[in-house]
Amino acid sequence: MLSFNVLDDLKEAAAVLDNYINQPDTKESIEKAIEIMVSSIKQGGKIISAGNGGSMCDALHFAEELSGRYRDDRPAYPAIAVCDPSHLTCVGNDYGFDAVFSRFIEGLGFKGDVFLGISTSGNSQNIINACEVCRKKGVTSIMLLGKNGGKLKDLCDLPLIVPHSGYADRIQEVHTMIIHIMIRGIEEGMAA
Repeated sequence: MLSFNVLDDLKEAAAVLDNYINQPDTKESIEKAIEIMVSSIKQGGKIISAGNGGSMCDALHFAEELSGRYRDDRPAYPAIAVCDPSHLTCVGNDYGFDAVFSRFIEGLGFKGDVFLGISTSGNSQNIINACEVCRKKGVTSIMLLGKNGGKLKDLCDLPLIVPHSGYADRIQEVHTMIIHIMIRGIEEGMAA
């Protein structure tokens, strides 16, 4: 027998989503993120995504849906997640884990590219460091964040914050929905 009520978990997930939907800038922020990414791709840029743990899985999911396919057949779009084990372990060993994303952007991020960083706490140091490199290189930074947005809300170009102070899984569930909406919007924007 479970120690928790499954329906209570589903209701909590629905409440977190409902709370995000009812934020005053939800629709506009997602639409702006889509516009920025479409503009980058149309001008020859790419999207680099990154996160830690479950957020890395979300970053991978975002990139593979763009370079592969989401709903319809269409050309592949330039998107890559920072997940190469040799890069992560090399940089982690030589410079520390806080540098794994910033070094990638330092080497492969160029003016006009977009960095999609994902941090449920908003305080992941390796994402913070990546944002700082983005500013130096002219890479636009869009962040999927949780809680109150943490330090990253003020460091990035566009924060999308799921305001939930509980466990990260609820934030990640909404992040996945946002990612799917962004991919759908990118597909539509690229077809226009």
